[in-house]
Amino acid sequence: MRQTTKEGAHTLKGVPLLDGLPQSARARYEHSCLWRRYKPDEQIIDKMSDTREVFFVVEGSVRIVNFSLSGREVSFGDLHAGEFFGEIAAIDGKPRSANAVATSDTLLASMPAEVFRTMLTEHPPQAFAIMRRLATIVRVATGRIMDLSTLGAYDRVCAELLRMARPVLKPDGTARIQPIPIHSDIASRVSTARETVARVLGDLQRQGLINRESDALVVRNFTRLEQSVPELGEGGD
Repeated sequence: MRQTTKEGAHTLKGVPLLDGLPQSARARYEHSCLWRRYKPDEQIIDKMSDTREVFFVVEGSVRIVNFSLSGREVSFGDLHAGEFFGEIAAIDGKPRSANAVATSDTLLASMPAEVFRTMLTEHPPQAFAIMRRLATIVRVATGRIMDLSTLGAYDRVCAELLRMARPVLKPDGTARIQPIPIHSDIASRVSTARETVARVLGDLQRQGLINRESDALVVRNFTRLEQSVPELGEGGD
C-alpha cells in the first residue's frame, strides 16, 4: 500500500544530480517533494498517464518497462538509490512514455514538474547534467535499435552483456557485473526468450569468455567477447 510520509524526515542529499546546490536550495526542493513508500511490484507510473512529476529514488529500486501488444515485457533498466526518472514528461509536458514499477521496498520523493523546471532554470550545472542524461538515453536507444535491426538473438545477448560490462571494465579487460543479471531481465531487454539467454550464457562460459561467481557475472575477456559480434561496431555508445 502506498504511504505518504512527512518530507522533514527525509533528504535528497544522496542524489548526485543535486550535488553542488547550496544547502538552502536543496532544503527548499526537499520541502516541495512528496515522500512515498512503495511495495515490490507496485505500479508507480502508468504509460500514457498525464502525471508530470519527477521521482527521486531515495531507497530501494525501480524498473522502467513497457509491454508489447502481445504482453511481452520490454525492460529499459533498473534504477537505484540516488537515481531519478520521469524528467521527460516534466520537460515536454506530454504523457508518460513508459511504466515504472517498484522492485523492492522503495522510498521515492516526487518533485512537481514546475519546481523541477525552475531548478534547471536557476542552476545551469543541473540543467547540463539533465542534457547529458538525455543524450545518453538517445545513444542507448540508438544502439538498441541497431541491435534489433541487425543482430540475431544470440548476438543481441552478447551485445547486452558488453553494454553492462563497459561501465565497470578494468584495464586488464575483465569486468564484474553486480548483481548477477537475471535471465528474464536480459531477455526482456533484447527481445528474446529466457531460454535463449541461458543457452548463450552457457555457451560463453564454455568458451571461457564469462564466469559466474557467487555474487557476480565476470566477463573474463571483454575484447574477445566484443570481437565475437563483428556486426556490433560501436553499438551506439
